[in-house]
Amino acid sequence: MKMRKEIRRAWWAVLVLVTFPTLGMGGEAPEAAPEHWTEFWFVRFLVNAAGYASLMVPGYFLVQYFKRRNYLETGRGLCFPVIRDCVFGNELKPSDEPPAVPRPELTETTRTRQLLKLLFCTGGLQASYLTWGVLQERVMTRNYGATDKMPGERFTDSQFLVLMNRVLALTVAGLCCVLCKQPRHGAPMYRYSFASLSNILSSWCQYEALKFVSFPTQVLAKASKVIPVMLMGKLVSHRSYEHWEYLTAGLISIGVSMFLLSNGPEHYFSPATTLSGFILLAGYILFDSFTSNWQDALFAYKMSSVQMMFGVNLFSCLLTVGSLIQQGALVEAMRFMGRHGEFAAHALLLSICSAFGQLFIFYTIGQFGAATFTIIMTLRQAFAIFLSCLIYDHTVTVVGGLGMAVVFVALFLRVYAKGRLKQRGKKVPPNEAPIQKV
Repeated sequence: MKMRKEIRRAWWAVLVLVTFPTLGMGGEAPEAAPEHWTEFWFVRFLVNAAGYASLMVPGYFLVQYFKRRNYLETGRGLCFPVIRDCVFGNELKPSDEPPAVPRPELTETTRTRQLLKLLFCTGGLQASYLTWGVLQERVMTRNYGATDKMPGERFTDSQFLVLMNRVLALTVAGLCCVLCKQPRHGAPMYRYSFASLSNILSSWCQYEALKFVSFPTQVLAKASKVIPVMLMGKLVSHRSYEHWEYLTAGLISIGVSMFLLSNGPEHYFSPATTLSGFILLAGYILFDSFTSNWQDALFAYKMSSVQMMFGVNLFSCLLTVGSLIQQGALVEAMRFMGRHGEFAAHALLLSICSAFGQLFIFYTIGQFGAATFTIIMTLRQAFAIFLSCLIYDHTVTVVGGLGMAVVFVALFLRVYAKGRLKQRGKKVPPNEAPIQKV
């Protein structure tokens, strides 16, 4: 009788994990129990959300006020251009739109030069995001200032890391907008705030999740976001998907489940396997899916990727700074940086990798297309898991390795199927990857 209960429990676990592959999780460096209830991650999430709401809600009513007053027709004064750009935008007339210039054929470029460009893009993407992944795990799962007598202290404010990433990305995007010719901007600025909010929340959940799950688990959970992205695409953009897309999504779910189940039954009772980890990764996938679909809708205004990067990061900086100041956490985070120079260097390098990784994304897609970019980033995920296991001593069983193989095979199948559709002249499904990735 007891054996039957155990078998039934195992089958239910498999069924749940195939349906929701991020449910079973593990990690070698779980977060210690909070000393006070205010340090619990869900409380911090609510406090952060309240800070964002204190800025977003008044802004929403202000936008509605200007629209009801028909300010675009009646407004005057020094503030009129700012309010017009933020609330109404600049709708382009057909005569104002620059003519579409097709991508020129690479007849003048030698194969050697193209190969060097591809190596440059691959090296830049791998170096940026592999370094970013290693540093992300170091910052969120290890102590600073540890000695033989003192255990040191761990940095816990994920929102401050999000702010540092966004400030540097905003600076880089602003410089690119000034130095490089961009199309005329037409989108109302306030529309970026929705993508900014979901992007902040997804990044925060991503950082927080590392306190409860291992980095390899997080990487595979990101790979499984294809399923919620497809669901969000149906809800937000009313898209339809092919049978092969559902097939590969199912393979990814099965592969992730194999990896998560590979540690055996005792794995479910480890301190790092918690409901908190499941909710955080699910939150990351949900918010990230919304971000990608909202950005896709914003591209209808015919903006460049750098303009998108600037607009999203601008509102991200405003929201995170406002929330940190309200909580009094900005000063405390700066004090932590002052106490630990190593953390300051890690956080700065983390932000540099995030910002320049975005530029490598835009350049790679512009030069070689989305399919080549997807292959490079899929390889990056595999390398990231290998580096994490090598540096931070994560263990992967044979079944777990097979599960990872299934996931990456499914990802490459998606790239291959999209390439075949493009060759046949059929409409290729839009890329799932958001512009703002980290």
